[in-house]
Amino acid sequence: MKKIAVLTGAGVSAESGLGTYRDSGGLWDNYDPMEVASIDGWNRNPALVLEFYNGFRKQLRSVSPNAAHRAIAALEDRFEVTVITQNVDNLHERAGSTRVVHLHGEATKVRPESGEYDLTYSEKEVFDIGYGEVVLGDLAPNGKQLRPHIVFFGEAVPKIEKAMDVVSAADIFLIVGTSLAVYPAAGLYRYAKNECPIYIIDPKEVPVRDKRVTHIRETATVGMERFLELLGE
Repeated sequence: MKKIAVLTGAGVSAESGLGTYRDSGGLWDNYDPMEVASIDGWNRNPALVLEFYNGFRKQLRSVSPNAAHRAIAALEDRFEVTVITQNVDNLHERAGSTRVVHLHGEATKVRPESGEYDLTYSEKEVFDIGYGEVVLGDLAPNGKQLRPHIVFFGEAVPKIEKAMDVVSAADIFLIVGTSLAVYPAAGLYRYAKNECPIYIIDPKEVPVRDKRVTHIRETATVGMERFLELLGE
């Protein structure tokens, strides 16, 4: 069975109604991204960060996976698929994807803070709270304040090596809903095998010049239909 690595970005979740800090409208309009999505912001005002992610989880509960999420999940009927997502929502899992690597963390999970720059943690310390709320004073079993299980701006990306391994083993690399502007995820295509075809689905221009690349300039849902046609599915 051939292996497909799928890298997804905000453009996939946007079609379910989850906006990003680059978009106008929605939750992000009320917050400065560097105050609620950076480690420095957390250190300055953890209560504000907790408030933001409480709102994000509430919004996440109200939306559903879209046709692109479902099409990606359905690839598992014919391929060994691993999704590498930059999104912190759970829409891939809710659509049926069974192997998902969350590069930037998961909004429905929390863990104890471990210091000013919070570089280390154990997976055993991560708790799934679903769509619940966390406020200042909510503590982990070890007595530390709970924080979102998110990779903030200014923090390392612990799962990037796992993602590199997935891409390097893939027979097909599919990139959906990202313009490849955020590193280190933007450089993952460089780890694909020389003979591995790369498909990029995004309506914007992408900064990749590589003979292996087929750029489908469509939104995620329309682009997935085109991708399946190219595969002969």
